Amino acid sequence: MFVVHFFENRTELLNQLRQQVPAVGEELRIKGRKGKVTSVLAVDEQTYHVQLTIESKAKPTLAADPGKKKKR
Repeated sequence: MFVVHFFENRTELLNQLRQQVPAVGEELRIKGRKGKVTSVLAVDEQTYHVQLTIESKAKPTLAADPGKKKKR
């Protein structure tokens, strides 16, 4: 069992106790967001730091109808 710390730009996203350490280039899904492993650093024989690049979420744009205004 390995303790794996997942990071994105120095921000720790998740700690997990895993059977296998993810490989570089592997696709992962963390907190509902897709990511790709960029590097794996072994801190000691049971602890690993994994750097991720997370795909950014596209914000939905709301089409505001100018004819509808809030009535007071």
